[in-house]
Amino acid sequence: MGVTLDLSRAAAAPLAPKAPNLTGLSRRELAAALVDAGGVPAEKAKMRASQVWRWIHHYGVTDFERMTDIAKEQRARLAEAFTLARPEVVERQVSKDGTRKWLIRMAPGVEVETVYIPDVGRAGALCVSSQVGCTLNCTFCHTGTQPLVRNLTAAEIVAQVQVARDDLGEWPSPKEDRRLSNIVFMGMGEPLYNLDSVAQAIDIIADHEGIAISRRRITVSTSGVVPQLGELGEKTQAMLAISLHATNDALREKLVPLNRKYPIAELMAAIRAYPGLSNAKRVTFEYVMLKGVNDSPADAKALVKLLAGIPAKINLIPFNPWPGTEYECSSWSTIEAFAAILNRAGYASPIRTPRGRDILAACGQLKSESEKLRASARRKAAANADPA
Repeated sequence: MGVTLDLSRAAAAPLAPKAPNLTGLSRRELAAALVDAGGVPAEKAKMRASQVWRWIHHYGVTDFERMTDIAKEQRARLAEAFTLARPEVVERQVSKDGTRKWLIRMAPGVEVETVYIPDVGRAGALCVSSQVGCTLNCTFCHTGTQPLVRNLTAAEIVAQVQVARDDLGEWPSPKEDRRLSNIVFMGMGEPLYNLDSVAQAIDIIADHEGIAISRRRITVSTSGVVPQLGELGEKTQAMLAISLHATNDALREKLVPLNRKYPIAELMAAIRAYPGLSNAKRVTFEYVMLKGVNDSPADAKALVKLLAGIPAKINLIPFNPWPGTEYECSSWSTIEAFAAILNRAGYASPIRTPRGRDILAACGQLKSESEKLRASARRKAAANADPA
């Protein structure tokens, strides 16, 4: 079992601040907000916004009083008009393999899970959520069993990075030897159904005077919302990952119901047209290994044929079990045989080491605690109502 830390819940959730939070604003929006409500003269707005931006995103401050290059009177006015408060960390867990998971409450009833995985990418990757819940209902995914509550705002997406940096002690934003080097939009939700907020959050995360994580180290994973793929590439220049898992429509429609709307042929055509696609900017295809479902040598050969001509790598993901699932993970020998076929065809096909399984932090296992508790309450009520 993993080590669980700081699991006590707060006595009461804090009230949502009435003042607007500056965290999710673009540079232009920040300058306008400082003029409109912060009492900053228009001619000084750009300069003042740059100062505030660096304090928020480079130094990670949550108190205007720490902005020492801004006059004390101005700091007081900003503190009256705005907030820099973090959302509430309801729960923090640490796996035996070093993976960290936070349950973050953005507002009453609005909770997401965010996961930091060490030794992934250049140093460590943060798996962020873009929605509370999900509408896609992928049958192998625990997150997909939670109904959609709502989209996250850009501020709420950026806040997940801030919470992780707080916990990792990475302020001011390091240029070298950083522990959080990569961002992956692979948490709760379908990012392309919240593209505007995702794109704005990426602009903030990638800004060189702030968190400064390169766009080439930011990956957006989608189940294949075909009409939004081109816009994703144009708006974000992010790396693309496709949650594929099958090579024919009949099976993919069972595993990823979105395939009924955007079948594989349409998806592959959109991928081939993805802006910036090249050998230096390959698409990652995610393929979860399900025993007896999609893991045969014939499936591997069909995958090679499907991806022909696309600059790609393939992440083979051992299925991560969760309570109530009908699926099992393929054996290790089956996964290795599958990978060997892909490798012989010239595709890099790393087998993703399961991380954080002991705290339900692995791929496909995220589900906010509030939803788990509601489900538990329903089961208990049903059991109590059972005359047997």
